[in-house]
Amino acid sequence: MVALRLIPCLDVAEGRVVKGVNFVGLRDAGDPVELACKYSQAGADELVFLDITASHEGRDTLIDMVRRTAESVTIPFTVGGGISTLSGITDLLRAGADKVSLNSSAVKDPQLIVQGSKRFGCQCIVVAIDAKKRNKGLPGWDVFVKGGRENTGFDALNWAKRVEALGAGEILLTSMDGDGTQAGYDLELTRTISQALDIPVIASGGAGCLEHILKAFTDGKASAALLASLLHDGVLTVNEIKTYLLNEALPIRPHNC
Repeated sequence: MVALRLIPCLDVAEGRVVKGVNFVGLRDAGDPVELACKYSQAGADELVFLDITASHEGRDTLIDMVRRTAESVTIPFTVGGGISTLSGITDLLRAGADKVSLNSSAVKDPQLIVQGSKRFGCQCIVVAIDAKKRNKGLPGWDVFVKGGRENTGFDALNWAKRVEALGAGEILLTSMDGDGTQAGYDLELTRTISQALDIPVIASGGAGCLEHILKAFTDGKASAALLASLLHDGVLTVNEIKTYLLNEALPIRPHNC
């Protein structure tokens, strides 16, 4: 059985790690390189580094910060934000990233998924989907881009199926309704997408306690859980989470592996 993964997320704006609620109200959470080292040493399975304002501001990801961060960790590392060309993907992988995360650019130019997958392999291409429940009780979730500022009108399930067919190797699925609330992952969203695809799905948005993380795996059928506020605020440690999940008989890599 493939091991389930715990993945700290470093959302970066203006060179600092930030965290908000429902994609707004950002507050400072520390230095990205220092936090990356901390989580790598703490036993995290992977890291995700997202330059969350790059697409909105129309600029490239901060390559130098990516390079310094990648040089400081010993675990796989995904980088996203402002990646709009094949050369941009190339630059980030050369800077030390193991994978790239495409979001707004994938919606604008789905062929970028195809090109990236063919050039570097599907394992390098992650598509991030920021999903929000539809208003007025309508079923399903809409896909948002540009840091949650723009509703594409895409259905999240249909878009996930499409990006898998285009060559994405993994989905980073964020519930905008749950983001930063610590009220729990959107299990219905996560399960709906996970069960419809053959590629791994990373659950993101809403972890507030150990049980939430457990349910992301057992009820949400996720392959990995993204964590931010819980770790940044010192509510839980990677080791505490892993110990709990191991005691629940989940296939998690122990801290010393």
